[in-house]
Amino acid sequence: MWTPEDHTYDEIREKSLEQWLEDMEKHEDVAVRCGVPLVRGYLKTLREENAHLKEENELKNAYLKKVSAKA
Repeated sequence: MWTPEDHTYDEIREKSLEQWLEDMEKHEDVAVRCGVPLVRGYLKTLREENAHLKEENELKNAYLKKVSAKA
């Protein structure tokens, strides 16, 4: 029987990271505070790259199914 993937751990980890970044925004050290936008930007880039790779993989899989159906 097929069951959907459980993303609970990833969601908890992401929420924990966001809360930590919010805490770091209030840090007294300027270097720490200024690093938060950098981290958020990097995470955004990684998520976009991940989405792009998933899309690319789905396209590749669809192509391979078509090729194997013709053979």
